Amino acid sequence: MDPVESYISALSPISQPLLDWYFSSHRCLPWREAPTPYRVWVSEIMLQQTRVQAVIPYYERFLSLFPDVQALAAAPQEQLLKAWEGLGYYSRARNLQKAAQIICERFGGRFPQTYDGWLSLPGVGPYTAGAVCSIALGQPVPAVDGNVLRVFSRLLALDADMGAPPVKREMTRLAASILPGQFPGEFNQALMELGATVCLPLKSPLCDSCPLSGHCRAFSEGNQAFFPLKSPKKPRKIQPITIFLLHNQGRWALVQRPFSGLLAGLWEFPHADGTLDPIQSAAYLADWVRLAGQPKPLDPAVHIFTHLEWHMTGWEWEVEKVLPPCPFTWGEPEQIQQSYPIPSAFSPFFPFLL
Repeated sequence: MDPVESYISALSPISQPLLDWYFSSHRCLPWREAPTPYRVWVSEIMLQQTRVQAVIPYYERFLSLFPDVQALAAAPQEQLLKAWEGLGYYSRARNLQKAAQIICERFGGRFPQTYDGWLSLPGVGPYTAGAVCSIALGQPVPAVDGNVLRVFSRLLALDADMGAPPVKREMTRLAASILPGQFPGEFNQALMELGATVCLPLKSPLCDSCPLSGHCRAFSEGNQAFFPLKSPKKPRKIQPITIFLLHNQGRWALVQRPFSGLLAGLWEFPHADGTLDPIQSAAYLADWVRLAGQPKPLDPAVHIFTHLEWHMTGWEWEVEKVLPPCPFTWGEPEQIQQSYPIPSAFSPFFPFLL
């Protein structure tokens, strides 16, 4: 027997209690007000890898700057990335704009009306396409994210790696099979809401508050804290770098990153690979600036990316003279703060901007 068939029979009864709970208990979030395709799409892209409470102010500011797909498509990329500053995973913003430009240029500003149409856009995967189609367009399409996978893993006490692609595909089939014809968007949001607010990760699920505890196999067996099962992650690579805070006549040095790869096209403080002492640092900078006096050491900092850790040390230095051709851009603190998108990795070194 297809395992999904047995799962369907186990989960078919959850629709009504889950919807009843959602209608009475869901959080009031800005993207749930007037859930148009644009508003839902922007929210779902922002919510990837980012907590709801962190997203809300970004979302509201983003919509004030780019109120529709035409405004997003036409925005200067520097303005777009500055609006995204601090959210991380900047490729999301670039893909959002690429998709907006496709919608405007190829489709006359009209949003796709089908799942496959949404899936064809840059940065839109199965989950996002399902979320927009169900929430904004009312179509019976599943939207399975990490919250939904965790809920299913506990309801069914699944002894399987929920991050494995074949398991995700099975769970998406399952979600599609139990999706009610009425309120498909609300049902998808209810599953996500349950995972985000009640069926919490690790050992902290709030089972006494769960509307589905009577249908949950893990809860009945008392082992809900063991789910979901996941394969261990590979250790992150550690990369030491030395940051240079260089100032000259009230201006500070920035450099733009390459337009491909990690943090593509964003601005950053000059830095070098490795942990450099003052003598090594001065030698590294000698082709571009003449330094004055002794440097001030910066407090060490660590920034964690998905597969990489930056272990940062650094030096603050006064620059006596800029030597052409210098690759650095020089800006006053207010100008940098307003105009240059700088990744949050460098936030420990921002005190001069305050």
